[in-house]
Amino acid sequence: MTEAASPPVSGTHRWVSLMVHDLAASQEFYHSLFGWEFEEGPAQLGPYVQALLDGHPVAGLGEIAQGVRRLVTWLPYIATRDADATAMLIRDCGGTVAVGPLDVDQVGRLAIAADVGGAAFGIWQGGPRRHGPFQGPAGAPCWNELIAADTSGVSKFYSVVFGYDTVPVPGAPADLDYLALHLDGHKVAGIRGVGGALPHDRGPHWLTYFSVPDVDEALRRVVALGGRQLSEPEDSSFGRWARVTDPEGAPFAVLRPAR
Repeated sequence: MTEAASPPVSGTHRWVSLMVHDLAASQEFYHSLFGWEFEEGPAQLGPYVQALLDGHPVAGLGEIAQGVRRLVTWLPYIATRDADATAMLIRDCGGTVAVGPLDVDQVGRLAIAADVGGAAFGIWQGGPRRHGPFQGPAGAPCWNELIAADTSGVSKFYSVVFGYDTVPVPGAPADLDYLALHLDGHKVAGIRGVGGALPHDRGPHWLTYFSVPDVDEALRRVVALGGRQLSEPEDSSFGRWARVTDPEGAPFAVLRPAR
């Protein structure tokens, strides 16, 4: 979570972070699954560590205050050149801003918001540099996807706030409600409409995909380490993937990117 030499492009997904109830146990799970090592994060964020692959930061883990119970979920942070202006635009477009914007030493200026459907995400004015979609090493986040009831209303929110173009997936089945979010012709994230299959206990939410060399082996390891498998592996134009949760119930996906 160190600041990049030059500001990232607004709308790109720069970071993912997870707040958990048992930080030590979560570190053990993700170390065993992805090979992450950890170092202490900014003290201003409380109990917080950066996950490292080959010495490079790829994600963050923080601990929820003792006695506070809440759903555990991976949170994507989307780049902005002006966190305050973006926070104002989020409110103007029907979203909410729950935290910030606030300055965090050696990190940047952050806020936590929710879109018109209630899905939480972060905005981030600052670094670090990140691999682009499907270019990170095994164990790194490689894609973020919004899970919503449908794509129509919420896609307009993200297009206005972050300047995305919404593009249907070429060759997708006619009944698949899916849009890719593009910046300057490059895919940066997706929206998947699932209708009545939206989880009742979670509602709309962002799902982070992590790159793995073998999806089936990753599923076996998730279950052996105390997580759960939520779906059977599927093959898509993006690659082979499946949905899982960690032991605290945070959903994420494992993906072997298409070559």
